[in-house]
Order: sequence, then structure tokens, then C-alpha cells
Amino acid sequence: MSLLVVGSIAIDSVETPCGTADEVMGGSAVYFSYAASIFGDVRLVGAVGQDFPREFHEALQERPIDLEGLEVVEGKTFRWEGAYKGDMAQAETRDVKLNVFEDFQPEVPAVFRDSEFVFLANGSPYTQIHVLDQMESPEFALADTMNLWIENERDGLLELMNRVDALILNDAEARQLSEDANLLRAARWICNRGPDYCIIKKGEHGSLLRGPDGIFVLPAFPSENLTDPTGAGDSFAGGLMGYLASEAKVDMEALKQGLAHGTVTASFTLEDFSTDSLGNVTTDQLDQRMQEFLRCTQLKA
Repeated sequence: MSLLVVGSIAIDSVETPCGTADEVMGGSAVYFSYAASIFGDVRLVGAVGQDFPREFHEALQERPIDLEGLEVVEGKTFRWEGAYKGDMAQAETRDVKLNVFEDFQPEVPAVFRDSEFVFLANGSPYTQIHVLDQMESPEFALADTMNLWIENERDGLLELMNRVDALILNDAEARQLSEDANLLRAARWICNRGPDYCIIKKGEHGSLLRGPDGIFVLPAFPSENLTDPTGAGDSFAGGLMGYLASEAKVDMEALKQGLAHGTVTASFTLEDFSTDSLGNVTTDQLDQRMQEFLRCTQLKA
């Protein structure tokens, strides 16, 4: 089934204990699209400036990503500079220049408006609602958010939650939004305000899913090769949504499988800077790592 992502496309500069990467491709829509395109075609809506490198554009074109919704507008591309230290659990933002992304009001191409699966990457909830207003009748809409919108556009976020099927956010954001330190209660609070499902990302501690049929928890993939965690959360969402769209099914069992596929997909992102590792993943490699993950998480009765 058709899958649409609307989000940021960026040029990143990153420093980690493993080295540095300057002027590399990044952004939520990029990581999501790379991950989801392992499972099938992706429709991308985003904006870049006139400085967006030709090789980045060509790299996107080489994947099963439909760029009909990619706008090249006057100005410069969104840029982010950050660093990770120690266990690399948190990013330190050194510089952000929103540039063309600051005034980005996404216009979904007519040929994309029948998309059955929709991922609203992190952005203003009013912008995310603007996207939903253009869609015909998606089967499943998943929205991401962050502390900025929880603090400054809470009313818009609550309105958005009544329009989507699922909300994805990290553990700190779930606590902030619900004003409850307990993640199980936080997830229930979120589901009681609109979404059927709440997905909470817990970094190295895995993820939590709450839905109409209860709770599901999953560990992270046990990896010894951590180079750069940038984009891991969007790759997780891309693997999840890519799997759901490929299966053309959404229920608790499908979402459990989707979380596992998202977890494994994101584990490749961590192993190199930008999309260098994720971009080379084959379906065979993904399946092999899925089997390894299953062996790590299975219990005998």
C-alpha cells in the first residue's frame, strides 16, 4: 500500500566519540524514507534550498522514493550541527539554521493525496494538521512530536491527537505531555485523548506500545557498533511504517511485528554516519538481523 512521509530534509554536521561527519545528508524525512524504502515505495514531501547538493538529490533518486513532492525553493537548506558524548544517549545541538524549513507549508501533490499510510514527521502540529487536511482518507496516520511543540503548541498537539491513529514520541516527551512519570500511565493518557496507539521510544532500552488490546514492550537491538545515533528514531519509524504498508494491515499483532522491524532497521543507522550504513542494507541482511533479534528475545516455557 502507498506510504507518504512529510518532514525535514537537512544538511548535518555531527561529532561523536567515533569521529566527525561534515555537511552530510540528514533530516527526518530522509532517514524515514531510507528505512521505509527497504520494504517498498515511499512518497516524500519536503523542501530544500538551492544549495542542496546534486549528489544528495541523486542518492534519493536511486532509491524507490518518489520525489514528486520535493520542492527546491529560494534560500538555503535546513542545517543542523550537533555532537554526542559518552554513551551518546543525548545529542548536544550546537547550531540550528531552519532556513527554508522555517516557513515550510507542505503542499501534498494531487497524486499523493490518496496515500493509505501517512507519517507526519516531527514538526509543528498545525503544519501536520495542514497535511492531514489535504489527504483523502488514509488507512493509518502516525505523527511524531517533540518537547518544543509540547511546550509551545500544546493545544495544536491535542487537536492533532484527535486526528491521527497513533502518536510516537520518546520517554521524556511522553512524561512531559502527560505530566506523569509512569510511562504506562503516560501512554494510557495519550490514547485516551485520541490515538488508538501510542508508541514510546526509550533509546537503548527499546520501545513500548499501547493499544486497544494492551501493552507490548520490546528491547533495543543489542549492538556493539555504535557510531552515530542521529536519525535512529526516524529510521525506527520508517522501518515500522514500511513494514505495515508492505503488509497492508494494522492491528496490535502487525504493530508488534512493525516495532521489531523498526528496531532492527534503526540498528543499521547507528553503525555509521548519516545514511551510509542504512543506504546499503539489503532485504537479506535485514532478515538475517531480524532472526538474530528474535533469538535474543525468545524465552523457552
